[in-house]
Amino acid sequence: MNRRVVFVAALLSSGCFHPPEIVLVDRATALEQEASGSFGDVEARLDRAAIEPRPVPLTAEQLAALGVAPSPIVDGGLTDADRLDGLLVQHCVGEGNDGFVVDTPDACHGAADPDEVRTLVERLNRSRRQLFRWMHEQRPAVSVDEMRRSWRAVHAAGIVCGGWVETDDGKWQGKAC
Repeated sequence: MNRRVVFVAALLSSGCFHPPEIVLVDRATALEQEASGSFGDVEARLDRAAIEPRPVPLTAEQLAALGVAPSPIVDGGLTDADRLDGLLVQHCVGEGNDGFVVDTPDACHGAADPDEVRTLVERLNRSRRQLFRWMHEQRPAVSVDEMRRSWRAVHAAGIVCGGWVETDDGKWQGKAC
């Protein structure tokens, strides 16, 4: 029996029996990759784009539903009109008879930066000059002075209570409400 085992082992080791040669290729050629749509750089860019943070467009209604309040349009939350009302009440500026804002530092109560007040007065008066010029272009038959007087009469109703205003005789006083 031992001889038979030795004989079978000798036959197997003699080379009569060989396993088949199988060649496996796991990489395709560049042409095959291109034809199959394998674009490494394009895929990498798409992967990076998928993970890059970016804002999600939401409407004002969607933000309100989430409880997010919009940020103020103006820094500090105060507009020029708000600042003007505060300075009118402090008597740092006044509404003149001619329809322009006047800097009145001698009557000022409280703290106010003179440079900021001057800048605000210049900006407001420039805006009002543009308004008067536009109004005169719309109605050239009416004089600029008459237009300013009628505008001031309407505007005076909206001046904040206690605001510093010039009277007809040129004196300054707080607006009574």
